[in-house]
Amino acid sequence: MYQIIQYQKTGELFIEELPEPILKDGGILVQNVYSLISAGTERASVETAQASMLGKAKKRPDLVKQVKESVKKEGLLATYKKVKNRLDNYKELGYSSSGIVIESSVKDFKQGDRVACAGGGYANHAEVIFVPKNLAINIPDSVSFQEGAFTTVGAIALQGVRQADVKIGENIVVIGLGLIGLITVQLLKASGVGIIGIDVSKDNFQLASKFGCDVCLLSENVSDDKINSYTNGIGADAVIITASTKSNEPVETAISIARRKAKVVIVGSVGMDIPRSPFYEKELDIKISCSYGPGRYDNDYEKKGLDYPYDYVRWTENRNMSAVVSLVSQKRLDVNSLITHKFPIQEGLKAYDIVTGKVKEKHLGILLHYSSKGIAVEQLDKKIEVEKPDTEQESKIGIGFIGAGNFAQSYLIPNLLTNEISLKAVATTNPVNAKATAKKFKFEYCTTDTSELLNDNNINTVFIATHHDSHAKYVVSALEKDKHVFVEKPLAITEKQLREIKKVIENTDTKTNLMVGFNRRFSKPFVDIKKFFQDRNEPFVINYRVNAGFIPKSSWIQDKDQGGRIIGEGCHFIDVMSFLIEAKPVSVFAESIESDNQQVENFDNVNIIVKYSDGSIGNLLYLANGDSSLSKEYCEVYCGGDTTIMDNFKSVSFFRNGKKNRKSYDGSKGHREEVKYFLERIKGVVPNKLNFESIYLTTLVTLRIMESLRKNSPVKI
Repeated sequence: MYQIIQYQKTGELFIEELPEPILKDGGILVQNVYSLISAGTERASVETAQASMLGKAKKRPDLVKQVKESVKKEGLLATYKKVKNRLDNYKELGYSSSGIVIESSVKDFKQGDRVACAGGGYANHAEVIFVPKNLAINIPDSVSFQEGAFTTVGAIALQGVRQADVKIGENIVVIGLGLIGLITVQLLKASGVGIIGIDVSKDNFQLASKFGCDVCLLSENVSDDKINSYTNGIGADAVIITASTKSNEPVETAISIARRKAKVVIVGSVGMDIPRSPFYEKELDIKISCSYGPGRYDNDYEKKGLDYPYDYVRWTENRNMSAVVSLVSQKRLDVNSLITHKFPIQEGLKAYDIVTGKVKEKHLGILLHYSSKGIAVEQLDKKIEVEKPDTEQESKIGIGFIGAGNFAQSYLIPNLLTNEISLKAVATTNPVNAKATAKKFKFEYCTTDTSELLNDNNINTVFIATHHDSHAKYVVSALEKDKHVFVEKPLAITEKQLREIKKVIENTDTKTNLMVGFNRRFSKPFVDIKKFFQDRNEPFVINYRVNAGFIPKSSWIQDKDQGGRIIGEGCHFIDVMSFLIEAKPVSVFAESIESDNQQVENFDNVNIIVKYSDGSIGNLLYLANGDSSLSKEYCEVYCGGDTTIMDNFKSVSFFRNGKKNRKSYDGSKGHREEVKYFLERIKGVVPNKLNFESIYLTTLVTLRIMESLRKNSPVKI
């Protein structure tokens, strides 16, 4: 299928042939008929990507802050690689489209339904898209596909009007008479209010008047006196800002012309250096309108399809979309008059030349349209061949990747780029990521269908780097196909999954290798610590402190379906302790903090004690409430009168016979070494350093930790 994508490093736009997305639970596959370019939003996205590194930093100070935090925790080199990898990628464009359902996994939609779709990352400028059910609505035959493509943008305007809480007879000012501004004017007209439109240009004044503006003013001519003259000396009851500009002028104008205790609703992206004095003196109510409405950016609502009760949230983003379609159907909202350009997807770059100003043409609604031939019946190929390297070498190790996010691209795939392997295929649910990864690392093909990869006889080794809840499923599938498997931690997030994997292992050819990404045991600091204690004959006491850092509950990592952070990351540190002690864990006791702060996940702040069969004790202090300037990992090991202290993989201090010896390291955590070991293990040239029993017990310990936390008592392994 064809899709418009943008290269993040340079901002260059491409029309690329990508594999078709697959149908997932909770949503629908849609053959787009039209998609709408939101000029203001997409222009800003393109301009940010096209800016220099300094320019990007100025436009996104929030990301600069993240980079600084990463440097503190991960080091400069690791952070540089992360940033470089993120920029060396592509992103989707578009968030408002209409089309026909090809496949559905929810009862709300069936094949052949006409739908309007929403959401960045979903309603893309692509021939076929996957959309979760709460980001799609049915559209009646009375609403055309081109009208339906305006639904999401209409919902943005409608949410701004709702935030303004307008009453019949009030006077409302709209600053910015572009696409969203003109829709806002129509919605206000339907609400029975007086409307004053303001813009820097007269270009759309005629349309604004047609749609219901009582007065249109150039921003340079706006004054308190003029607004007072049109409002009988009262001033604006509400001001809705739909402009898109870096300038602070729209906000300053709004504050100036609003009456005391009025509302100022910010819909567009504008400067927000709010002057205190006039804002304070008028006691204004300034609101930010959040996109399409309640539910936006809520994973439970958007991704999982959990709705809000009507009694408590009357107008969600989905219901706002339905309201817009209803108004269009009733001919009370005219979006056809907003259409200035139409381009087939193959000529989509011409549209962006207009949006970015490369081609000087007046524009409002720019539609991309897609062929409907074979719609809802003909399926596009989920597999796309990628241009192969000039010199191909047959390799004993043919590798396929399931999942290729930032971690895989930063720490796993680069360490595979040797002559000993052949990168055959990469499978991700995101078509853009699949194609971009394949091109960047020279995989032979990319796909969105994992079964194609698993059934490929040229692939004998599978790397799994997906979200945690899918690890066990893919491990079982790959092992049943007699493939070697490297799975990023955790191996499983439930005991049922763990037992299923164990059963497959017991029935699998012993030549097949299963490796879990417990990289820290392969790092030079811990290899040296292991060697330091190689002659020990007493139990260990290990104290491992992890300053893991706060992760908000909105992150996918905090999703209960992903197992939580102890299962997802705590397994690393349990594995290190088991690696050093070389004995079986026999019991565990864990306790967490008890905080009334609703933003704090108590189980992210825990003290865990693991008892081993040889009498050793491992103490893991996993914290999310520490200061970010403190190094992430610190491990003290005590045994037989000797001590080692590992500080964030940068140094290890060795204490013996009253003397201290300190050794420095580069801060790497063993990712390169673990991948090298795995490949050598497949070739049979190194002994097994990480057997399944150890992997199984480490995973079981993390599951027992969660049981101990829930029971508040010790648990046997």
